Amino acid sequence: MKQIRGVSYSKNDASLKFEEGLIPVLRAGNIQNSRIVHNDFVYIPKGGVKDTQLLRHGDILIAASSGSISIVGKAAMILEDINAGFGAFCKVLRPNAEIVNKDYFKFFFETPYYKNTISQLAEGANINNLKTEHFDNLEIPLPPLPQQQKIATILDTVDTLRQNDKALLAKYDELTQALFLDMFGDPVSNPKKWKVNKLKEISIKIHSGNTPKGGSEVYVEEGITFFRSQNVWKNRLVYEDIAFLDQATHDKMMKSSLKHKDILMTKTGRINTENSSLGRAAMYLGEDDEANVNGHVYLIRLKKGIINEFVLHILTTKEYRGHIRSVCVGGIDKRQLNKDHIENFPIINPPIELQNKFTEQLAIIEQQKAIIQKSLIKSEELFNSLLQKAFKGELV
Repeated sequence: MKQIRGVSYSKNDASLKFEEGLIPVLRAGNIQNSRIVHNDFVYIPKGGVKDTQLLRHGDILIAASSGSISIVGKAAMILEDINAGFGAFCKVLRPNAEIVNKDYFKFFFETPYYKNTISQLAEGANINNLKTEHFDNLEIPLPPLPQQQKIATILDTVDTLRQNDKALLAKYDELTQALFLDMFGDPVSNPKKWKVNKLKEISIKIHSGNTPKGGSEVYVEEGITFFRSQNVWKNRLVYEDIAFLDQATHDKMMKSSLKHKDILMTKTGRINTENSSLGRAAMYLGEDDEANVNGHVYLIRLKKGIINEFVLHILTTKEYRGHIRSVCVGGIDKRQLNKDHIENFPIINPPIELQNKFTEQLAIIEQQKAIIQKSLIKSEELFNSLLQKAFKGELV
């Protein structure tokens, strides 16, 4: 296995738009759910990328450095040769085809062993780093090549099942989007000329969360749920990598204590069209004052009579991604939404009967999504079970 370091470049050399003489560079944000996302590229002069740094089929692209430990170690295989490099905060592992099957190799990076090992190895006071020796010391079971191929084929078959479930969920999201646009049009350009309110006019509270005194050192095993930016995704809260506070710490942070149906929105992050970590929004459906939120997330509490689900859907539309990009501040790699940005978000206000009709149809779609979500859980469990057996030598 060969390790290849990423490309270093100055901000002055980087562009968010392709021009003649430039070449795309992939970064950690291009690694999503063990897949490569082909957007949100940075472009730099071709001369800045060595031939050995061009991405090849079978390469494993890994996020090797980040301020967030949840990002470090993310990995995905390059599915074809592409005329692109990768940034200095990433690295590539290039397998030796004489001893390892590339498809078998890619599945290793989804194993609990890999994820747990990387989590323990990531280190640094201000940034978490994976070093060359960390990867050199990974223990990868290597049965004979024909057996590796057989294992990869089995895992690919089961992986297809879970990917199909994910694709079907995405189709339901597309249906919801099409339904919304048909009924209301673009919520930003407002072609149907609905009345528009600023978000602050329909809210009783827009507040940045809190960072507890002592930071992560005060987290406890069980207690009050503490949402961070990695827990807030598009229209869903993720309870993986969740933190907890004790009651006393929570009581000191009551300004950011959550109420049922509060909307949470991420405050900082990178931006792109589909997988932005900035401005993601989801609704808290737990009990009042049983959760809190940290300083990288905004809490939005709407007035009585406002349909929370309708406003949340507006904030999570593709059209709003462009609006967020237009108002946020910062550089290429990181942007921020200020409180006044959010307070002045334009929110269309169609007749309440039409809003209710949309949310009723939305509820039906969500019921169907729940069925697919259960199927996805089963396919994920099957995949993970076979994955563990495969790398313990128990599959074939």
